[in-house]
Amino acid sequence: MDRRIARTKKAIYSAFTQLLLEKKYYKITIQEIIDLANIGRSTFYSHFETKDELLKAMCTNIFEDMHSGSQSLSAADPHSMITSILYHIKENNKIIQGVFMSESSELFMHYFKGYFNSQIEEYLLVFYDESATGISKDFLINHISGSFIEMIKWWVAGNMQQTPEELTKYFISVISPAITRKNTNL
Repeated sequence: MDRRIARTKKAIYSAFTQLLLEKKYYKITIQEIIDLANIGRSTFYSHFETKDELLKAMCTNIFEDMHSGSQSLSAADPHSMITSILYHIKENNKIIQGVFMSESSELFMHYFKGYFNSQIEEYLLVFYDESATGISKDFLINHISGSFIEMIKWWVAGNMQQTPEELTKYFISVISPAITRKNTNL
């Protein structure tokens, strides 16, 4: 990506994040984003058609960064995958808080759940034996990702007092009974 484009997008994301921390999503205008990012209207629209598209792009960047951090991890090590995601969330605390506190948090949660569903299937349920439990894999993926999202909301609302390792331990302890694995690393 061209450096100017990267710099412009960074300014837009930064302005948008700052505004999300200050006011409700539906009250944020494109003009406010443009003014705070110190860019022209045509520059904004050359990158994003709408504010919703900006939010989606910002979420996609967050998830791609999370995925690149967990890509080198083994499916046999779900602890590391979850801990890696939690560290990424902690490192992007301002952005995450801004999005979680906004009216569009449901849209963010939808994107995040889709991302986490794929991570669950790739890392947590790779050894899952549906016939041993009688629980549909789709149901379990939905249940685990919903639980993970609620845990993150709780963590962010509590100012992230627990370490990612502690949270991983809590989460694994809660979901372990629902998962029958041939591999006992969980």
